[in-house]
Amino acid sequence: MTHTSIRFGIIGCADIALKVSRAILLAPNATLSAVASRSLHKAADFAKSNGFPPEAKIYGSYESLLDDPDIDAVYMPLPTTLHLKWAVLIAQKKKHLLTEKPVALNVAEFDEIVRACEENGVQIMDGTMWMHHPRTHKMKEFLQDKQRFDQLKTVNSCFTFFTDPDFLKNDIRVKPDLDALGALGDAGWYGIRSILWAADYELPKTVTALQGAVLNEAGVILDCGASLQWEDGKKATFHCSFLTSLTMNITAIGTHGTLHLTDFVIPYQEQEASYTASAKPGFNELVTGWEPLPSEHTVTVDLPQEVCMVREFATLVQNIKKKGAKPDMKWPTISRKTQLVLDAVKASIEKGFEPVEIVN
Repeated sequence: MTHTSIRFGIIGCADIALKVSRAILLAPNATLSAVASRSLHKAADFAKSNGFPPEAKIYGSYESLLDDPDIDAVYMPLPTTLHLKWAVLIAQKKKHLLTEKPVALNVAEFDEIVRACEENGVQIMDGTMWMHHPRTHKMKEFLQDKQRFDQLKTVNSCFTFFTDPDFLKNDIRVKPDLDALGALGDAGWYGIRSILWAADYELPKTVTALQGAVLNEAGVILDCGASLQWEDGKKATFHCSFLTSLTMNITAIGTHGTLHLTDFVIPYQEQEASYTASAKPGFNELVTGWEPLPSEHTVTVDLPQEVCMVREFATLVQNIKKKGAKPDMKWPTISRKTQLVLDAVKASIEKGFEPVEIVN
């Protein structure tokens, strides 16, 4: 920690907050200063079990933390249904916002949140951790290599994990009054983001949900997929689910090359992450094998991806506080495009799997 460390408060004690509180503790330019829950006892237990520094403040209400003048930024792991109310209030209290994804239930709510952040001069970033992994930057270099990859043509992405009956009955991610987007918001957000990332954030023209989406009795999505089409002929698909085995794949196919990885959301190991790149492959003379073989690339890291995320966010906040910079619009712009596609998938399901045009 340095004298310029950004002082974080956390509102809500969700499971993901365990990971992010550790990331704040490990980030070189951040400090864990407070936690709030609607139960003071729960907040105190959370701080004790997650290694909060002894000087960290414990609050029994979210409002009390937001009124603390010693808090620079707030991490918000609340259910999506609560995001609009609390994100706007966080911004109005002049606190910078690191929020869990999806940012909002729809793009209209998203725009309200970002408008509040802009009006109050605060930074907003969503918690899509893999975006900040050094591997992601190395893979992007390959996708931008005209000799080895050339033009993007197709992306296939999948993020699924199998859940037990208790999850499917009681988890907030299957409750329409808490996280009404279900698997689409929780896992589909990653698939959509990975496709947009590969496409340099160019929005598709149309989105069509795939037949066979699974919804629970309350109408919350448990399993779905979609195809995306661009005007220039690019196409992509993604699948997200609470009902199938843990899978985290991206395959991006270009004119000359292919990128493939199988752990894009959370690397198999914290200290390193790999991907496979294939450039101008073909068959050998007898068509019994490939030439050249795909190459595997491993990226080692000093800090886990969630720590890189906190460090990046804290750096942006430092630039605003110390240098008078304006909030960086890169991250909310990327988030909004993700939200637009997510909205289109949901609309397509509701319209009987009809194509939905993206209007930015």
